[in-house]
Amino acid sequence: MNQQENVTVRFGAPEDAETLARIGRASFYDAFADHPANHPDDMKLYMDEAFAPETIANDLREKDTIYLIAEIGNEAVGYAKLKLDSSEESVPRGEKPIELCRLYSLNEYVGKGIGKALMAKCFEYAKENGNDVFWLGVWEYNYRAQKFYAKYGFEKCGEHVFQLGTDPQTDWVLQRKV
Repeated sequence: MNQQENVTVRFGAPEDAETLARIGRASFYDAFADHPANHPDDMKLYMDEAFAPETIANDLREKDTIYLIAEIGNEAVGYAKLKLDSSEESVPRGEKPIELCRLYSLNEYVGKGIGKALMAKCFEYAKENGNDVFWLGVWEYNYRAQKFYAKYGFEKCGEHVFQLGTDPQTDWVLQRKV
């Protein structure tokens, strides 16, 4: 059986803040805590702010921020966060850009079609919304994610700083046409 057939994707709602915070915190920690460039204090500083339920709840109230939640059965196992009308200096100017801010899957679901299902819904949303340029930032040392995004036609167009606690890190800026 194709694992992706069991994955459904829905839009996030205010009552999802705690779930999104839990998935974000666990996914970020699992992906980055063991890398020698990431000091535990910087990880904690970043995660305490970025994945606080109040931070996510505020995002969910913003009209230009969209959360897409991947579920298997009734269990939320990953999510994508989109930001409308978001731009970056190195991204070729489009009329209506969209940013993929996050694409997370709980560690035990990596490789089970969660990312694929979320990307499909992100592209569907962008097309329906009339977006013309899709862009994202990915850590220069996150080779798995870089390979994943390359499969979807994203190409490097620049770099920017991602602030992990007190540590300014380099993200590659990737983009593609919608």
